[in-house]
Amino acid sequence: MKLIALSASAILGMILLAAVADPQSRRSTTSLRGKVVMVTGSTDGLGREVARRVGALGAHVIVHGRNQERGNAVVAEIAKGAKGSAQFYAADFSSLDEVRHLAQAILRDYERLDVLVNNAGIWLDQRRESRDGHELQFAVNYLAGFLLTRTLLPKIVASAPSRIVNVSSLAQSPIDFNDVMLKRPGRASEGYGQSKGAQVLFTVDLAEELKGTNVIVTALHPATLMDTTLVRKAGVAAQSTIEQGADAVMHQITGDVQSGRFYDGLRASRPLAQANDAAARTKLRQLSMQLTGLE
Repeated sequence: MKLIALSASAILGMILLAAVADPQSRRSTTSLRGKVVMVTGSTDGLGREVARRVGALGAHVIVHGRNQERGNAVVAEIAKGAKGSAQFYAADFSSLDEVRHLAQAILRDYERLDVLVNNAGIWLDQRRESRDGHELQFAVNYLAGFLLTRTLLPKIVASAPSRIVNVSSLAQSPIDFNDVMLKRPGRASEGYGQSKGAQVLFTVDLAEELKGTNVIVTALHPATLMDTTLVRKAGVAAQSTIEQGADAVMHQITGDVQSGRFYDGLRASRPLAQANDAAARTKLRQLSMQLTGLE
């Protein structure tokens, strides 16, 4: 059984139906000096590259991961660039308590939060449960980001114009509200897609809620078959690079994008149909509030 922690977009490299990211690099030159940007899952892969880039644009970067040594290495790399600064915070997203403690630390330590990039994620080939008893992919890929975003939301709104970026996937699939935790036999393989679908529903729902606040909320699939450790180990030929994926995420951070939309690389795209179902979005919001103890 595999348990792989990595940037959410880098996983599921086997998805052959996904479109290849725009091959043309569009590096942002927008200054982020004075801005605070948090990137979850930023000690490796796509998250690390995004953290490096926002730091190079002058931002203070909140680096997140589980490994202190790797986190410190990213912080040192950003500091070496002499434009930005960074601080590492450790938290295991399989525990909602650790997510709560992380959020409270950010609220305590920072007066503003201009950008939150929910990038951390896992992929499993078997069903497992989180420390709180939830299906693990739903917990790590979706619930953790939901709880973190909701807890930090007052600070994000107060820092407007600000942005929330949810790193999702073209692998998104509808939520089965009769079996969200995949307890029925044979459903383990559906966990990743369902968690990515939940992220997109959350994006559309939150964007509706935040209309008029000058907070942009988007979701995206950064790139397909990026040249990551996972793809190489799977024996699949890479179709795009981590740099291309980072171009797409940076476009969400600094570019002209529309709140409530799903993007495939650098292009606006259609999300799964369930994202347009207001009743389904409400049902997911109510369930998520209950599971995270926010209701």
